[in-house]
Amino acid sequence: MNNFGLDIWSNKNFVIEDGQIKLNYKSMPSLLQIVEDIRSDNVRGPILLRFPHLIKRQIKTLYSYFDKAIQNNDYKGSFNAVFPLKVNQFPFAIEAVTSEGAKFNYGLEAGSKAELILAMSKTPAGANITVNGFKDKEMITLGFIAAQSGHNITLIIEGLGELKTIVEVAQESSLKVPNIGIRIRLHSTGSGTWAKSGGMDAKFGLTSTEIIEAIALLRKASLLNSLSMIHFHIGSQMSDIAPLKKALREAGNIYAELRMMGATELNSINIGGGLAVEYDQHTHSKARNYSIDEFSSSVVFLLGEIMDAKNVKHPNIFTESGRFIVASHAVLITPVLELFTQDYQEKLLRFKSKNPPLIEELIELNELLNNTNCIEYLHDALDHMESLLTLFDLGYIDLQDRSNAEILVHNIIKKALYLKSSNPTDELEQLQVKLQERYLINASVFQSLPDYWGLNQHFPVMPLHHLNTIPLRAASLWDITCDSDGEIGFNPDKPLYLHDVNLDEEDYFLGFFNVGAYQETLGMNHNLFTHPNEYTIEIDENSYKIKNAVESKNILDILDSLGYDIDIVSNRLKNDLSCSDFITKKEKNDTLAKLELFLKQNGYLRTTN
Repeated sequence: MNNFGLDIWSNKNFVIEDGQIKLNYKSMPSLLQIVEDIRSDNVRGPILLRFPHLIKRQIKTLYSYFDKAIQNNDYKGSFNAVFPLKVNQFPFAIEAVTSEGAKFNYGLEAGSKAELILAMSKTPAGANITVNGFKDKEMITLGFIAAQSGHNITLIIEGLGELKTIVEVAQESSLKVPNIGIRIRLHSTGSGTWAKSGGMDAKFGLTSTEIIEAIALLRKASLLNSLSMIHFHIGSQMSDIAPLKKALREAGNIYAELRMMGATELNSINIGGGLAVEYDQHTHSKARNYSIDEFSSSVVFLLGEIMDAKNVKHPNIFTESGRFIVASHAVLITPVLELFTQDYQEKLLRFKSKNPPLIEELIELNELLNNTNCIEYLHDALDHMESLLTLFDLGYIDLQDRSNAEILVHNIIKKALYLKSSNPTDELEQLQVKLQERYLINASVFQSLPDYWGLNQHFPVMPLHHLNTIPLRAASLWDITCDSDGEIGFNPDKPLYLHDVNLDEEDYFLGFFNVGAYQETLGMNHNLFTHPNEYTIEIDENSYKIKNAVESKNILDILDSLGYDIDIVSNRLKNDLSCSDFITKKEKNDTLAKLELFLKQNGYLRTTN
């Protein structure tokens, strides 16, 4: 994995050149160059970079493949898509989605009152709004208001109670009735972590009996002409296309039956979300067994086949695949603060005027190690280490001797790994795993990668630089929270190897990729670490622009958001310091100034240059 699986997960969005990872777009800036530019303004802590051109690419890809499938299959319906706001509601993510999607008539999907208000204020003119999730009378009335305001909105009912409320609001007001959709409870289930979204035990949807009752209720209320859509969803991040094909057959037949039952204005099937994103860096554990080409072709072909067999009008096709649209557009960058085996540096060797014989032999092995003798000398070093540990237990050597032995053997193993990196032995590979390095990153897993902590969802991770050097350190990543779960441990089945760097001499940056879906909105303020500093990067033919800077909350803002009176907190701290003894007035003033500064900074560590 010398290229960190770039050919598997990056979709050619990034390339490695001159030892750095670069955007594969127009002027092709390096991520390191962008990060150093931002950090030159004294920014510390993790950084979230947004690349709106990647959202544009995904929207264009989705529409172009469905348009091609429609043309190839002589399909008579249209393709439409909406972005589920639950995937990422952050302002500059939504701005990119709506601006880049405007020419495709790309709409928004809401699942709560707040999201519906956001959709009503941000959806491009003429684009679709779909509304899922449980609804009360207020939320349904908002849907009527949206329709009255000119929005092309569809309220998708999750139960008969919601439909009865729609009828009630329609009878009580003269507001325009929105389009009505029915979420159907399929027998078919999905695949992967989120498969429980489908099947008869799913949280949402109407059974066959309830669908028939819904048709009768709509007919009785003279609202059957408002029924325009059926909707299903069998799970986010679908790993296997076979369950989708089964669900399409089931939903397609339900659509055809409803048309034949008199729902003549029913014209759309919403297949929900679920189009998977490749998160893995290893060939043996890819996230999906299909391409976007196969996905779109299967949907169009199967629905067309069912409708042709039943002589029913082809439905318009809707999707809600938000993960596919935004996951790739955001990259989390964090500096490494510390390597926990730095105590094995050769500069820490403290030899005596007369060292034990085995120490002298280790010194010689370390100096004379080369490509020809490294395996033999490695074996000698490991054997000497065992003997020296025994001598320490028996009291024949002291702690300084033991420290020298550990440093020498550690470095002999590292040198052997480098010398044999092109053709490692099984023994060296086992030692490589044992010689794990712990990289302390200036970030919170709980805040920025919650799906890793909660669902063991892996994300591509790689350094921004040193990419012309083979990484040989088996890496575990520790975050700065005081929680033992804040760790991305080394996994021999999906190994991550990083570089052996001297942090006293240079910074070392890691990038976490495909973090644009769900991670921001699900992020929790564990230990009161909040959203990282955020920047939108616009790239042109000659350079790039850093725009839409959003600073991470400072400490007082964090406490304020929790409901604390920050004036009381701040005054208490200052008064306690002012009343303290044993320091001069000047020292008090200087310390108060420092305190003021600290309170106005974010909570991430500032130990890097």
